[in-house]
Amino acid sequence: MSKVNSFLERNVMPVAGKLAEQRHLQALRDGLILAMPLIIIGSLFLILAYLPIPAYESFMTANPDIRNMILVPYQATYGIMALVATFGIAYRLAERYNVDPLASGAIALAGYFVVTPLGVDFLPEGSAQAIHVTEVLSTNYMGSKGLFVGMLVAMLSTEVYRWIIGRKMVINLPDGVPPAVSRSFIALIPGFFVIFVMFGIRIVFDLSSFGNLHNVISQLLQEPLKHLGATLPGTLICIMLISLLWSTGLHGSTIVDSVMTPIWLDLMSDNAEAFRAGKELPHVVTDQFFDIWIKLGGSGTTLSLALAMVFFSKSQQMKQLGRLAVGPGFFNINEPIIFGMPIVLNPLLILPFILAPLAATTATYLAMDFGWVAKPAGIALPWTIPPIIGGYLATGGKISGAVMQLVNIGISLMIYFPFFKMWDKQKLMEENAAVESVEEVVMQAEEKTALKG
Repeated sequence: MSKVNSFLERNVMPVAGKLAEQRHLQALRDGLILAMPLIIIGSLFLILAYLPIPAYESFMTANPDIRNMILVPYQATYGIMALVATFGIAYRLAERYNVDPLASGAIALAGYFVVTPLGVDFLPEGSAQAIHVTEVLSTNYMGSKGLFVGMLVAMLSTEVYRWIIGRKMVINLPDGVPPAVSRSFIALIPGFFVIFVMFGIRIVFDLSSFGNLHNVISQLLQEPLKHLGATLPGTLICIMLISLLWSTGLHGSTIVDSVMTPIWLDLMSDNAEAFRAGKELPHVVTDQFFDIWIKLGGSGTTLSLALAMVFFSKSQQMKQLGRLAVGPGFFNINEPIIFGMPIVLNPLLILPFILAPLAATTATYLAMDFGWVAKPAGIALPWTIPPIIGGYLATGGKISGAVMQLVNIGISLMIYFPFFKMWDKQKLMEENAAVESVEEVVMQAEEKTALKG
């Protein structure tokens, strides 16, 4: 066991620790989180437009204008995902460079519009101005389709912005000028350079065979990553990395999600659009796939372990820990187990901590791929939503989603149970040894008292 711990501490923790502290990955993670409340709000309206009640569905089918009106908030939230992410990532990265985050976010947003192609708006035929054709900013790239470009623009624009400021190429106003006015003038020259760079990028790719930057990112980066992230092998690698990082004491979900969340959000958006259009859902793996079906109780699918501690522990330590952990576990919070049991650097429990989510992932993916269980409908839910409710809502009101959660709890329980029993037996022996030691000390004290008497 000590050899395993030494290997993890020597080879895994240094690399993972550097990744966790990498400012661009931190900004990417925190910036994308800014869009999550909007996505969840939009999902609520998507559920409202397609409630799984036959009479309600018949009414909505007969009155499509009402459904379209209910879907307006959904389109307004999902439809600006790239814009919110661009601003949020630039804002968070600027914070880590200690430059004005608000100005950096606004300039990055402008830079995103510079590299985004225009669409053509044709006036209705027969209109008096029908001879005029207006070029307008295309909304196609404001949602998940433009997410990867938004990420790159946000990071590049912030790097240019802080580089110019670092070389004191700014306009400094006298001390008597209000701070807000002074900050706006400080951002003037850096902002010009950012827009100039983005305009140059726009010209280069507009003249290329790709047509624009969005097409380049889509063909060379976004689509290949989507295909990789949507596959079972790619998903299993992500799950294994999350568990492995947690087992060394690092927040595995934060590290892996900072890289993969853009891909999973794009897949989720595809499913949401298909669900809205009444088409077959294209993807099994989305952001909800992990939060709803795999992270039951938290990373490592540990809700089953908390239940095992409550109902099958013989040691008092495990039983008490189980009672403390099972409540948060139903809301997918498992730090009490990870650090209290502990699972961190515990070779006996690291193995099931990795195997349980891998098994749940495989079972869920295959069941959805074969059509036995409904796929996630692109409905974003809070990651703290309890089991059964989450599975039902995430599939758009399908019982099979809730049943699959119960199946995964059962699978993970079978994997954890033999390892848990060994750990519980070890703790029981330690408790018995401690009791015997105390009794021996008491007996010795009583003997000394008797001899003095």
